[in-house]
Amino acid sequence: MGYMHKVFLSGSGIYGCSNCGTHLALKDKVTSKLYTGQYGRAYLVDEVSNVRAGEADKRQMTTGVHIVRDIACMECNRYLGWTYITAFSADQKFKEGKFILEKELICDRSKDWD
Repeated sequence: MGYMHKVFLSGSGIYGCSNCGTHLALKDKVTSKLYTGQYGRAYLVDEVSNVRAGEADKRQMTTGVHIVRDIACMECNRYLGWTYITAFSADQKFKEGKFILEKELICDRSKDWD
């Protein structure tokens, strides 16, 4: 795999890694703030940038069995959440290809521009 280039997002709201500030997602790509991760509240997000995904892992979660991959910041390698690869329950298929960002591990980078 070649070198990954960091993407700098622009828009009215940006979430970043709370450890190093690397841009991760636009606020308007958040589809729900009602999820729970390992560290408390978490956001379901349509698109993220500047992350590396780990190995696929089959996990029993609150909503059933899913195949997921942990995601980490590409700059500092801090764990941030996971991405859904496969949902086995028909009512959970909407999560496939989406990401969970743990609120405790991200920061609001749009405040940097106020």
